[in-house]
Amino acid sequence: MKVTQLGKTLFSAAALSLAATGFALAADLTMGTTSPTSSHFTISVAMSKALEKGMGGTSVTVIETGASVDNVLRLMREEIDLGLATTNVLLAARNGTGKFEGHPVEDTVALYPYSTSVLLVAVRSDSGVESLEDLVGKKFSPGIRGSAAEGLISKSLEMFEIDANLVYGTVGDAVEGIKNRQLVGYGKYGAGSSVDSTLQELMTSTDMRLIGYSQAQADEVSAAVEGIGFTELKAGMIPGSEAILVPKSNVFFLTRTAVMDDDRAYNVAKSIHQNMDILVDAWPQLKGYDIAADAMGTINAGVPFHPGAVRYWKEATSN
Repeated sequence: MKVTQLGKTLFSAAALSLAATGFALAADLTMGTTSPTSSHFTISVAMSKALEKGMGGTSVTVIETGASVDNVLRLMREEIDLGLATTNVLLAARNGTGKFEGHPVEDTVALYPYSTSVLLVAVRSDSGVESLEDLVGKKFSPGIRGSAAEGLISKSLEMFEIDANLVYGTVGDAVEGIKNRQLVGYGKYGAGSSVDSTLQELMTSTDMRLIGYSQAQADEVSAAVEGIGFTELKAGMIPGSEAILVPKSNVFFLTRTAVMDDDRAYNVAKSIHQNMDILVDAWPQLKGYDIAADAMGTINAGVPFHPGAVRYWKEATSN
């Protein structure tokens, strides 16, 4: 269909008129997430609904990805508008370290936080694996290729010279491999300090054990990987589990300043904040979570945020 010059002029005039009256032409957003088997995928879908409610006329497409590192790579290629990632991946991307060695994505910035996640290493109880060192020579899934879990576990094993037989694939592949006794276990970030739905499902058919880091290992990893801390999980998190030290990291939704302008970043942050009820319905553990205070806390701690998002979070916490 041909568009005449008059038609183009009328369309432009209509757009300007909408802008002048305070309305913006809708634009779609594409959200990079993780595996559909993860609880983080569930909360991402809820976030898409919160964004659509808060940004009237905007359609949000949620896509499955390889999680943190993959999402930053997709942002770099401008395939998505925002995606989830952990603090250490955000900082590695900006600084050109770790998976981004020599290839920094310097304008990577956070839009909003939503969780503190812990990295769980779960193995079959009959595997004979009771520490990271026991993974030597064992077939083990470190996480989705390109995920924060895979990056940190691979880095840890390399640092401690633990030569495990790493098997890559989806979370579903790992679960199937464990059930079939082809793998001794797997690594995966879980929401907060709770047992991820994947592990809950796995434990219905397989006796599992959680293994942690020694204090010396935790200190070494904390010193080597920016943005990673450790926390102690209490005994009994799963039947028979002891108290263990595990890595923890904040989880954010990220974008790039080259991909998202200030006004859109402001509206994304605002829409998530003002529609937290949708997120709580998906993740009841978020009830009582003060996302605005958490956002300002991480901003003040030096985590780089999008200027548009900073503007909103400052307004939200000053009221």
